[in-house]
Order: sequence, then structure tokens, then C-alpha cells
Amino acid sequence: MRNLLLFLHLAAAIFWMGGMAFVVLALRPALHAQLQPPQRLPLMVQVLRRFFVVVIASIVVLLATGGPLLMQVPGAQAPRGWHAMAGLGVLMVLVFGHIFFGPWRRMQRAVAAQEWPEGGKRAGQIAMLVKVNLGLGWLAIAAVLLWR
Repeated sequence: MRNLLLFLHLAAAIFWMGGMAFVVLALRPALHAQLQPPQRLPLMVQVLRRFFVVVIASIVVLLATGGPLLMQVPGAQAPRGWHAMAGLGVLMVLVFGHIFFGPWRRMQRAVAAQEWPEGGKRAGQIAMLVKVNLGLGWLAIAAVLLWR
């Protein structure tokens, strides 16, 4: 059972981390180089709408597997890196919640109203926060692997 939980936990983390890396390091720069805001922003809304479904599913799986995995070892005996990973993971969920209920909602409204400067501003906020979350994710991975 532990191996199944660990597999699901890692798969969810890989989907979330990989998606963030793809969006901010590959997709967004390519779209900026090729498309103007009236084409780029509606496409980003569609991409993020689908990606955020994956993120929400990943969060559910990470929380549903992370808790039981951490509880398999008494708290005082669990490596400090596990606790750091858990704390960073919770912080990542909070950052995503802010993205989802703040800039993401405002970006959708701006794009629907064809308010391109506002939509671009919100897309920039989302990109910056996704980069923060990507960095936090790498810190969580480093903590669990390097901090015993």
C-alpha cells in the first residue's frame, strides 16, 4: 500500500510541476513571440482552464497521499525534510488558491470583455506566481531528498 501511495504522490507532483514548467518556460514565451493579445490571451485562458483541472486533481491526490505517508512514521522520527516538504506543499496550495480565486478570475473576466491590457496584466501576475510555486516545488523536492 505504501508504494501505491508513494507512486500516486509522485505522479501528482510530476503532473503539477511539469505543467508549471511547460506553461511558464515554453508555452507562454512562444505565445508572446507569435501572437498578439487578442489571439494569445483567449488561448491562454483555454490552456489554463484545462491545466487548472489537472492542478486541482493533483492537489487532491497530494493531500490524500501525503498525509497517510507522513503518518506512517511517528512525527519525531520522520526526517525534517518530510516536514519541510509538507509545509512547502501547503504553501504551494495556498499560492495556487490565490492564483485561482484572484488573478485567474480577473483574467477570465478581462478576456471575455476583450480588455486586453487588463487580461495581460493578470496573465503576468499568474506567470509570476506560477514561477514562485515552481521554485517552492523544487525546494520541497530538495528538502525531502537532501534534508534527513
